[in-house]
Amino acid sequence: MALCLYPVADAAAQAAASPQPAAMHALLRQGIERAFNLDFPGAGLQFRKAVAMDPDDPTGYAFLAVNQLFKAEMDFDPAGRQAAREAMLRFAGEALARGDRRVAKNPRDGRAWFAMALARMAKFRWALRHRQFVTTAEEAYSLWSYLEIAQTLEPDNYDSYLLTGLIRYHVDRLPDLVRFFSSLLIAKGDSRQGLADLELAAAKGSLLKELAQSELISTYLNFEKQPARAVPLARDLQRRFPQNYNISFALANVYSELHRFREALAIARELERGIASGKAPFVPQLKPRHDQLMGRIWFNQGDYARAEGYFRQSVTDTSEANARVRAWSHVRLGMIHDARGDREKAMESYTLALNVEGVEGAAKAEARRYLAAPYVPVQGAGRGREP
Repeated sequence: MALCLYPVADAAAQAAASPQPAAMHALLRQGIERAFNLDFPGAGLQFRKAVAMDPDDPTGYAFLAVNQLFKAEMDFDPAGRQAAREAMLRFAGEALARGDRRVAKNPRDGRAWFAMALARMAKFRWALRHRQFVTTAEEAYSLWSYLEIAQTLEPDNYDSYLLTGLIRYHVDRLPDLVRFFSSLLIAKGDSRQGLADLELAAAKGSLLKELAQSELISTYLNFEKQPARAVPLARDLQRRFPQNYNISFALANVYSELHRFREALAIARELERGIASGKAPFVPQLKPRHDQLMGRIWFNQGDYARAEGYFRQSVTDTSEANARVRAWSHVRLGMIHDARGDREKAMESYTLALNVEGVEGAAKAEARRYLAAPYVPVQGAGRGREP
């Protein structure tokens, strides 16, 4: 539904916005690269420089909001998470205020519409996590509307396809997204088109290319069940951003699913050494995630007893920061119970996964899947099998 929220004032306003200045684009790129190496303060510094270059441009504020959103999601300190969330909302508000003024003067400013969509995405994600359903619905409507306008005006802005891809791909898989997109007749689920959008952003994106690649790794691994397609992406990101332990965890999980256990364990050992060292960006609070990884590696080798020990250790951590880890461990425990023929305990574990607060995504999708029909081990996935 291509809509225009502002009237066209005059002929000059019909012209599309000029391309983003090279100097500002360079600052945004530097900020993104620092963020991907988990240097959120350094990323924020570059984004602030972009804001100073043109205080009326909403783009720098939108990236400051996204930077704070990811910082909040990765901060293990509750006070730090709250401070980052508050900063995210403040920067998103600044982006939207400036964007509104920009498109009021020139409704065909595609970059401004995209920056506002990015700010709306941050607010949407925050509201969804906090189950603020009225706010979520409002942000969902504006987000999709802004994206449609941005893509109509600048179809070669491939970064925008990351956002449309995520929505189109996941709207049929995640109940909360169904509620706030399909029920509002904003977007229909289309996994093939969504995947194509993600792949386009990952191949041709400019500012959000790496984020699209990381989302594609997760999609290939957890939803498409094609982990081999994730390998080249994960290897490249790990090479370029060695400080980002998220990429290392993802690559180890990919290798585990491919039964390339030596490579998975080698990465797990590197992560274990980093966690034990306590040297930034590693922190002791990553141990439950490492336990979950080790459990997955042993699970895929068919050693359910050893895997169960790791998963049970993982779920003892009840922090908000490790909620996704806890959900996945409950799912895997349920799969172990199913493999042993104990359907009652399996269903208890899947229900525990669904009850983890603040989590939506692949773990809960798997829990729903195996609540509906028991997990059945793949034949031939025995102990120690290598490709």
